[in-house]
Amino acid sequence: MIELEPRQFQCPGYYVRAASTRFEAEGASALRHRVFVREQGIFAEHDRDEIDLIATHLVALSTYAHEADQVVGTVRIHEDSPRLWWGSRLAVDRDFRAVSRLGTELIRLAVCTANARGCDRFLAHVQMQNVPLFQRLHWQPLEEVDFHGTPHMKMQVDLDYYPPCSDPVAGWYHRSAPRPAP
Repeated sequence: MIELEPRQFQCPGYYVRAASTRFEAEGASALRHRVFVREQGIFAEHDRDEIDLIATHLVALSTYAHEADQVVGTVRIHEDSPRLWWGSRLAVDRDFRAVSRLGTELIRLAVCTANARGCDRFLAHVQMQNVPLFQRLHWQPLEEVDFHGTPHMKMQVDLDYYPPCSDPVAGWYHRSAPRPAP
C-alpha cells in the first residue's frame, strides 16, 4: 500500500477588501497581535494605537466554498493631514506568506483606496526585508528610520500606478496561483 503525504488545503482564492464586519475587524486585530507582538516582538503587549480609531482597516480573507473563512492579511490606512496618507501595520499570516500576491494585493487596495479619497502623497514605514517588494510596486525609498526599535525605510509610492478604488468594501477577489506538482 502506498501512503501519500497529506497535502495542506489551499483555498482557491482570497477576498481583499475593507473590513466591514466584526469578524473581519477582530481577525485583523488578532493577526496583527500574532505578527507584531508574538512573532516579531516589536511591541511588548499590543500594537494598538490612536491611529486605529481613525484608520480604514483592510483585510485579505481566505475562502472556503467562496465564503470568507479567516483573516490572513491586513493593513491600515489613514489621512494624516489633508491629502497626505499613510499605510501601516501590513501583516500576512505566517501560514499564508507563500500564497502569491497577498501582501501585494493589500498594498494595491490601500493605495487605490487613498487615491480615490483625494490622496496626493502616500507614505509608509517599511521593514527593511520588505523594501525590495515595495520597490517592485513603484515605491521609492526616502530615508532609513528606526521605528519602534526596528530598522525601517520611509517610502513613498508613485500614485500613477494605482487607479482609484471608490468602493474598498467591495474590494476584489484574487485567485490563487496553481500549486506546483509534487
